[in-house]
Amino acid sequence: MNEFIYERMFPLGKDTTEYRCLTGEYVGINKFDGKDVLMVEPQALTLLAEKAFKDVAHLYRPEHLERLRQIIDDPESSDNDRYVALELLKNAVIAAGKVYPMCQDTGTAIVMAKKGQQVWSRTDDVEELSKGVFNVYTQNYLRYSQNAPFTMYEEKNTTTNLPAQIDITAVQGDEYKFLFMAKGGGSANKTNVFQMTKTILKSEQTLIDFMVEKMKGLGTSACPPYYIAFVIGGTSVELNLKTVKLASARYLDSLPTRGSDTAHAFRDIDLEKKVLARSHELGIGTQFGGKHFALDMRVIRLPRHGASCPIGLGVSCSADRQIKGKITKDGVFLEQLEENPGQYLPKKEPDMKEAVHIDLNRPMDEIRAELSRYPVSTRLALTGQIVVARDIAHAKFMERFEAGKGLPKYLKNHIVYYAGPAKRPEREISGSFGPTTAGRMDPYVPVFQEEGASMIMLAKGNRTNQVTNSCRIHGGFYLGSIGGPAARIGKDFIKKAHIIEYEELGMEAVYMITVENFPAFIIVDDKGNDFYADLL
Repeated sequence: MNEFIYERMFPLGKDTTEYRCLTGEYVGINKFDGKDVLMVEPQALTLLAEKAFKDVAHLYRPEHLERLRQIIDDPESSDNDRYVALELLKNAVIAAGKVYPMCQDTGTAIVMAKKGQQVWSRTDDVEELSKGVFNVYTQNYLRYSQNAPFTMYEEKNTTTNLPAQIDITAVQGDEYKFLFMAKGGGSANKTNVFQMTKTILKSEQTLIDFMVEKMKGLGTSACPPYYIAFVIGGTSVELNLKTVKLASARYLDSLPTRGSDTAHAFRDIDLEKKVLARSHELGIGTQFGGKHFALDMRVIRLPRHGASCPIGLGVSCSADRQIKGKITKDGVFLEQLEENPGQYLPKKEPDMKEAVHIDLNRPMDEIRAELSRYPVSTRLALTGQIVVARDIAHAKFMERFEAGKGLPKYLKNHIVYYAGPAKRPEREISGSFGPTTAGRMDPYVPVFQEEGASMIMLAKGNRTNQVTNSCRIHGGFYLGSIGGPAARIGKDFIKKAHIIEYEELGMEAVYMITVENFPAFIIVDDKGNDFYADLL
């Protein structure tokens, strides 16, 4: 007869997180059925969520900043690796001032909580946590990203960043524990699951080759360097993908490193090292060529149904935003993030090849002629006027064109930057202002370039062949903007900014910005060369 043996699927070790106390108020102890019960007032939940999403919009974990500094110090790093890592550290310094968020996409607010059975809150916990999300997004210079559907095809921004995604699990104990995440659309879009079979596990080499191929498929649009998480197995696809999210946040780091007949999850640290080493060989680097495509790797193995072997993949991008919290009898606590990122900057900037300076205050043909002199991956410093337009604006341009009204002259006379800012702080020129994923605009490029528009595009990530072919046919260029340092871009590189059309679209409006020494890289040129073609 089989013996009943139970073990939690995720047997985590001791929490060694450094916490700071927000308040000793809003908690108390009552007796119920002879046991101590932790009483949590609604204000505790609202305060914790508000402080968590404020901190995580501006501050990083020390370990993340240390890894960026290691890229700069690594003798095997490329110049482009070092340059991106340095810009990300400078971005962290600006963001730590708690005015400019680290990334313009301040993300979907996600709360995952474990509520002890001896915790009573006398309230609707989801409502109180949502109130904290509302407060921080409406009272700070963050961006609203959530859309409310009215019909299957019509929707409108909620202008509060609500709803948040809030999942609360009942567990044993007398503490209330939280993981808060601000997940941007770019990195969320890279989450994927592959329905495989037992054959993928026939050998280590087979599995590693599969993982490497899927890593290449991530591309650069979600802002490397990444934390990459693979999860192999799972009693369901839903559990697999939830584990991916937790692993990418390093929340499962204290799992056992071997499995057993009790069917629990475990980390394969040896496989993590091998896959991380293979990521160094891809040549993609931090975004524009080099070694450091991934900062670290997590590989989690789960039990599975014999007829199913899901493999999940997800990333945490260079805007690495997660923070732990807890409510105990002693008060309300939040993970201590790094308040002084400047200490991770090198005392002397690394020696790197000088960027090519490009004057944008010239006719478009002159700018293209100069760009044509340089190979792909060349680092540029752009100075002059740039038009900013992204998804909805491009859809409106197409509607205008299809109605026989032509395309705006500003699309023909200026570089077009695919971006959308966070809210502008008072007395500042711009809010955090980073690039959006270029690939979403790919279908427009052949049509627009045929009309002499979008001849030089600026954004993040790799493009499809239709863009490369269009640039070859029409003499166009695609320039890569560093994904990640949005605070640095908004604070230091943008000198003027104003809306020129579609003001009603908010952050999706068309802007004209004036930049000085704006960093960019040639990715696709007028000869049909694509920097990423042989890498992805």
